[in-house]
Amino acid sequence: MEQKLVIFWFRQDLRITDNIALFESAKSKQVMPVYILDLLRNSNSAGEWWLNKSLESLNKSLSDKLNVYIGNPKDILSKLVKNYNVSAVFWNRCYDASSLKADDDIIMHLENLSVEAKVYNGNLLWDPSKILNKNGEFYKIYGAFYRFLNSNVEPRISIEDVPEMRFVKDSKNLKFSFDSSSHKHLEERWEAGEIAAKKRLDEFLEKKLAGYAEGRNYPAGEFVSRLSPHLHFGEISPNQVWYAVRECADQAVSREDIEVFSRELAWREFSYYLLYHFPDLPFRNYQKKFDGFKWSANKEALSAWQQGRTGYPIVDAGMRELLETGYMHNRLRMIVASFLVKNLNIDWREGAAWFMEHLVDGDIANNSNNWQWVAGSGLDSAPYFRIFNPVLQSKRFDPEGLYIRKFVPELKSLPIKYLFAPWEAPEKTLLAAKIVIGSNYPKPIVNLEVSRANALKNYRLLS
Repeated sequence: MEQKLVIFWFRQDLRITDNIALFESAKSKQVMPVYILDLLRNSNSAGEWWLNKSLESLNKSLSDKLNVYIGNPKDILSKLVKNYNVSAVFWNRCYDASSLKADDDIIMHLENLSVEAKVYNGNLLWDPSKILNKNGEFYKIYGAFYRFLNSNVEPRISIEDVPEMRFVKDSKNLKFSFDSSSHKHLEERWEAGEIAAKKRLDEFLEKKLAGYAEGRNYPAGEFVSRLSPHLHFGEISPNQVWYAVRECADQAVSREDIEVFSRELAWREFSYYLLYHFPDLPFRNYQKKFDGFKWSANKEALSAWQQGRTGYPIVDAGMRELLETGYMHNRLRMIVASFLVKNLNIDWREGAAWFMEHLVDGDIANNSNNWQWVAGSGLDSAPYFRIFNPVLQSKRFDPEGLYIRKFVPELKSLPIKYLFAPWEAPEKTLLAAKIVIGSNYPKPIVNLEVSRANALKNYRLLS
């Protein structure tokens, strides 16, 4: 009996293991693996660099049988279905508004062609459409969301077996290539793909999970997983990470370390949950009272923040880490976001857009939710009076100045007493460290006390 040909459409699930839609498609034995590039992508972004490296890795795993196309998914899938007499198309759902709308359109179109559309949740621990409170409404507070999940719903067990299947190559697929010459700084620091993702997970479990609960707050330390870009592109599933971490309970890892990391994974889920129920999360304030907020249009201040030239060492270190590595430690993401929104009074959307362009883990759900959390305009947001003081934050979380000295090297010879606020150093000290405030290191672009007072005043007017 002739085996039917089916299409598997890769999206944010660029892996072979624990890929539930791929696993189901394998039952047909003959599978055409497809990836479709959106014409609207920004080819200069850090995320685009990662995507192309990930596709290269995936193509190797598929024995050079990955079919890559550029254009509208509905048109491309329709053409393939007709050319190859395809019986079904399988894919894992993405939960942003444009993808969900496109999915509905594609499903209807395939049905009209008498082709089955098989859609699964392979990217999240929990399906956001199925989690509601006792009143049938979606959760708006993270704590309540997490307590419900922790006591009621176990995530799907990951599927580690790779099913047997024969991959079919389309001779007319795109011979894709990518000029990575402008991203050498990323080439030196990151390795994309499923194999690299599993390697990074193993390293985290072996060396960094123990001590994570406290160590994650210190940017100079190594107590972070750096799994976020791998999760974003689906090179590893959250289910694989969730259960791998839980299995460490029998080892020399505290329950607190496991719980704190699990809450971080659940926060990622909450971000997608909010995006599903409030599709405009990346663009609109959830709290409408912020719609009339008067943001500053100071382009010079925005540029100084973007380039790490604010005069506040911890802020500058974070922004330079972003430009140099395509990544930023989570503690720093909160510090620099608070500084932009509350000290410089610049719209959170400006910061979110800069992060999306330069982060290798730029994720529409996480990024939007985190920026709205800091700005106070989102659901379950930080209270308006929570304004991170960059000097105090650096003293607490970079007490030896290791992080600042690494990313702001012009300050490396400054004594620790003045490292966090170099403008307070005596002239002789600055001279000995070869620092000229306002020349080779900028003056503070804003007064912390004055800008904090102004922010509190502006926020109180919203109440």
